[in-house]
Amino acid sequence: MSRLTITNVTKQFGDVTAVDNVSLSVDGPELIALLGPSGCGKTTLLRMVAGFVDATSGAIHIGERDVTHVPPHLRNTGMIFQSYALFPHMTVAENIAFGLEMRKVSKPERESKVSEALDLVHLKGLESRFPRQLSGGQRQRVAIARALVVRPEIFLLDEPLSNLDAVLRQSVGLEIRAIQKKLGLTSLFVTHDQQEALTLADRLVVLNKGKVVQVGTGPDVYLKPNSKFVAGFLGKSNFFSGQLAADGTFATTGGAQIFVNETSGDQPGKNLLSVRPENICIGPDASEHKNCFCADVQRVTYLGSTGEIDVSLPTGEIACIQVQNRDNSALPIEIGGQVNIGWSQDAGHLLHDQD
Repeated sequence: MSRLTITNVTKQFGDVTAVDNVSLSVDGPELIALLGPSGCGKTTLLRMVAGFVDATSGAIHIGERDVTHVPPHLRNTGMIFQSYALFPHMTVAENIAFGLEMRKVSKPERESKVSEALDLVHLKGLESRFPRQLSGGQRQRVAIARALVVRPEIFLLDEPLSNLDAVLRQSVGLEIRAIQKKLGLTSLFVTHDQQEALTLADRLVVLNKGKVVQVGTGPDVYLKPNSKFVAGFLGKSNFFSGQLAADGTFATTGGAQIFVNETSGDQPGKNLLSVRPENICIGPDASEHKNCFCADVQRVTYLGSTGEIDVSLPTGEIACIQVQNRDNSALPIEIGGQVNIGWSQDAGHLLHDQD
């Protein structure tokens, strides 16, 4: 395992700044997820680490070695591409061995390493098949084996699960995580799927408009977002604009009074309150909370194991509530009806009203 250090890296394509002065350190055996919306710069940053895109400025180090301007084949990185990028005319074994051949590894050693890689990804017995004869999950395992067989210092993954169905996404993702931990690989993982990032990564690096906006563990970033963008991008959140008073009450612009566990002295200038939908209680138990409102039901959405209920507060502000769908626990909720909703003082998180 090696340390990856990205220092003040910028990439410009003409007048467009795709990556803007990004610094990041990754210590093995960490798996770091680069997370953000399309166009935020995460894939460009990954490709700069791999050497496929030249940095406009800044430096990239693998261990003590400056690889900023080193070509890809001399960086000793292993990369899994979104589209698998397997050679259709090569067998599974030949695809896996390709990187070893480029490194002039002897045939006996190649065969030994390919055999080990096949065992690692549970593809023993399929070495003579061609990619067209494999399922999507099997092709992705070949891509994983090809990246790992060279024993890379840095393991790079560019949305490797995006071509798989929901069930395979989860199982292959967990396999990648298990292999990464077993081999102790320093890994950088690009995704726009929040659930994927929370499930697999040791730390999240959230990007927006080419900049890193927050770094932390999944729970840290989810529970303590540092901006409206992060709170809205990672999961769902209800936002209330207003002003925080010295006594710990938050007066919304619509006129609602919401109790929080902070005061204006503790959180100066923060004029946005974020409340996660799963932290809002609905029904008779809502009255047990200090923040309790009678609200009108606007919409009910069935999502399988969960459901979402959009309600309108007496002040006209809209809130989304997330509930678990359990047997014999259905509430008499109808569009146009009234319900009690409530949440604790701890459920609110104060932010500056800006991205």
